[in-house]
Amino acid sequence: MSLSSFNQGAIDFIQQSPTPFHATQSMAAALTNAGFEGLDEGASWSLKSGGRYFVCRNDSSIIAFKLGKGALSETGFNMVGAHTDSPCLKVKPEPTVQSKGYLQLGVEVYGGALLNPWFDRDLSLAGRVSYRDASGVLKSALLNFEKPIAVIPSLAIHLDRSANKERTVNPQKDIPPVLALLEEDQFDLNTLLKEQMAKQGVSDVDVVLAHELFFYDTQAPRQIGLKDDFIAAARLDNLLSCYVGLQAMLDLNGDESALLVCNDHEEVGSASACGAQGPFLMSVLERLCPHPEDRLRCIQASMFVSADNAHGVHPNFADKHDGNHGPVLNQGPVVKINANQRYASNSETVAIFRHIAEQEAVPLQTFVVRTDLGCGSTIGPITASELGVKTIDVGVPTFGMHSIRELAGSKDGYYLYQILKSFYSN
Repeated sequence: MSLSSFNQGAIDFIQQSPTPFHATQSMAAALTNAGFEGLDEGASWSLKSGGRYFVCRNDSSIIAFKLGKGALSETGFNMVGAHTDSPCLKVKPEPTVQSKGYLQLGVEVYGGALLNPWFDRDLSLAGRVSYRDASGVLKSALLNFEKPIAVIPSLAIHLDRSANKERTVNPQKDIPPVLALLEEDQFDLNTLLKEQMAKQGVSDVDVVLAHELFFYDTQAPRQIGLKDDFIAAARLDNLLSCYVGLQAMLDLNGDESALLVCNDHEEVGSASACGAQGPFLMSVLERLCPHPEDRLRCIQASMFVSADNAHGVHPNFADKHDGNHGPVLNQGPVVKINANQRYASNSETVAIFRHIAEQEAVPLQTFVVRTDLGCGSTIGPITASELGVKTIDVGVPTFGMHSIRELAGSKDGYYLYQILKSFYSN
């Protein structure tokens, strides 16, 4: 795969994936098209040597795996992990707000979102809707309005002269998006959802029972810069890693055993049935290696690469980085290290990863947070703790992490893809 086709694929994938549900659906479709067989967790599995499979949980997390020719207790899995969720605004269960003739929807802040950039953006709404059909059967379907239907207007500077110095955002009162002027006093969100689902071909909705809906920026991902050096998009953290891992998995054609897991809920702690702290990955491994000793041997023969974006050194805020550990965009993926195990990298896993990068002639960088600043974390330490698997944390350097629009180098995702493809094959 060429750099240009890789980047266009990443742009298309992010555009098609405004929520974790849509990202999982997109990955499942790509795997199906490549010949992977979808599995149902509630059914009995009949797996074959050399087979390629995937399984989803909660419609928002996915595990894809390829079974090699050797016994898993001997070969283990080369595993890559990422997460499907990103910080955003989630619609409340009873969200309707009517004030001064305007229709607004109340929202919760999902994850550690950078809130100021959400103002004055053309927003749309997407997610999952659960409903009952006319025969009383409970179902769910994905929804995406696609077009801009909302905005969070800024307060004019004339009404807040100190805005450029000290404006803060109150997440309860300052950010409910504005959707419309109301000509009548009554508005029913469930009716709107039912009508939109019918437009999308879901015509059997009798009663909407529940929803998980997220606002997102409709500005499309783009490759930008005077020399096309950058990719600007929402949800680069961490859909870019999902795409990189997926493409590396799709390009495998040898006899190795490989696995990709993309978990939901990383941005809120991973403690869920489909999150990295939940049992999803272990439950799959238990089915692949039912005997406890074989499973333990499989895990000990395995390695896990946690792929999640890293902080690139910002030229306007270079003092926020340790002087020797400021990753630069387009100078290679980043190995992330933390003495307090916020990242799971150790000297053994770093050496393995660096060796592969050198074989592929791909540059690598290293990130260590400033000693006087707090450090974020990833699914890496969680997965390492849950499984006991040797793990490394890596990622693509990024500006504006957790903003509504982030920026990454146009080469780094491809560099990481080259390493992960080789990692899967070794």
